[in-house]
Amino acid sequence: MTLVLKRQENIVSSLQFPQLSSRKAICFFSLRRANMEILAVLVGLFCVLQSNGIEVEALENGCQNFQSHTVMLQEQQSYRSSFHFQPPKNWLNDPNGPMWYKGVYHLFYQYNPYGALFGDVMIWAHSVSHDLINWIHLNHALCPTEPYDINSCWSGSATTLPGKGPVILYTGIDANHCQVQNMALPKNLSDPLLEEWIKFAQNPIMTPPDGVEGNNFRDPTTAWLSHDGKWSVIIGGWSNNQGMAILYRSEDFVNWTKNQDPLYSTERTGMWECPDFYPVSVNSTDGVDTSVLNEGVKHVMKAGFNSHDYYMIGTYVPEMEKYIPDNDFTGTSMDLRYDHGKFYASKTFFDSVKNRRILWGWVNESDSREDDMEKGWSGLQSIPRHIWLDRSGKQLVQWPIEEISKLHGKKVSLFHKKLDSGSIFEVQGITASQVNN
Repeated sequence: MTLVLKRQENIVSSLQFPQLSSRKAICFFSLRRANMEILAVLVGLFCVLQSNGIEVEALENGCQNFQSHTVMLQEQQSYRSSFHFQPPKNWLNDPNGPMWYKGVYHLFYQYNPYGALFGDVMIWAHSVSHDLINWIHLNHALCPTEPYDINSCWSGSATTLPGKGPVILYTGIDANHCQVQNMALPKNLSDPLLEEWIKFAQNPIMTPPDGVEGNNFRDPTTAWLSHDGKWSVIIGGWSNNQGMAILYRSEDFVNWTKNQDPLYSTERTGMWECPDFYPVSVNSTDGVDTSVLNEGVKHVMKAGFNSHDYYMIGTYVPEMEKYIPDNDFTGTSMDLRYDHGKFYASKTFFDSVKNRRILWGWVNESDSREDDMEKGWSGLQSIPRHIWLDRSGKQLVQWPIEEISKLHGKKVSLFHKKLDSGSIFEVQGITASQVNN
């Protein structure tokens, strides 16, 4: 089925979304072990049904069924986490396009369907949840199929267009191994699971501008609707020894024009990966939509470089299309970071149901490549965090989302117990397969 576009003033009225003519049903079960029962193993089992006598087969974008590969249970894969998000097997990295739609939370993520290491061909895998804790693994959302993404579908974001639903912007590695920006749309907006996605026929919609090399132009952010009614989005880049947030603007979400200057740039960092740009309330822990702009918000600019995620808090001046940080990046340990452990390529989204901004981050492995291949998987996502501006206005505050309490079991407290080095001490009164301290 072909995506139809009519040239009009605004994409809200110009995008036509084809409807799904047949339905697939998802059969799944989740196994959890708590107190010697099965704990937090979530396995999606897919059933192909027939509709009107026609068997539903592979996705139109060429993605294989997620469950076409052998899925091993947790007991068969060493050191798997029971609490953090993981696919059933293989390599995972950047969280992509997290969002809420029609009662369902969606998480897309970079995934290698063929092994436990980062691959030559990376895709967008897709999972859904009703509580951000228990997840159903769906068919892959985006796979390399076209000249503009034939060598991988890399990271990006989702933007919900008023009245028209979500749109994905993602980086494709094209036939020349150049990084270009592409768009994809849901095939059926009435499907809360958004199981199938259609790539825009006129991709790519953004290509590396003059002065930016083809391998330094990636990871589009969630777009925001600016004061003049135009959409804005930033792409991570590197040019003239500067890391930067390259700014593009559009009236219709289809035709994008590069702004003369970056929204922000600095000589004190490397290439900007997985940038994020969003407002935070000055006087509340509530989150706000990405397009909110008033005196009651500050703006966070986040960039990944030197294997860490750094952020600034500052003021967005839309009339000048400039970001003015309260404190500039210094390229030193003084810069603000989300996390000082394993945490990278993070992405936030506004949860309109509970009026909060939620932060996801990729937790990569410290194991060797050989260890990852032996255990059959690599990488997980952090526990999702509620994020807001500290009362001082100088830094962000993070806390695990309230739903994490579903994973809590019986609490046992111990006081004044001396633990000798190398000794073994049994905690009585509870049984567990994993314990977090």
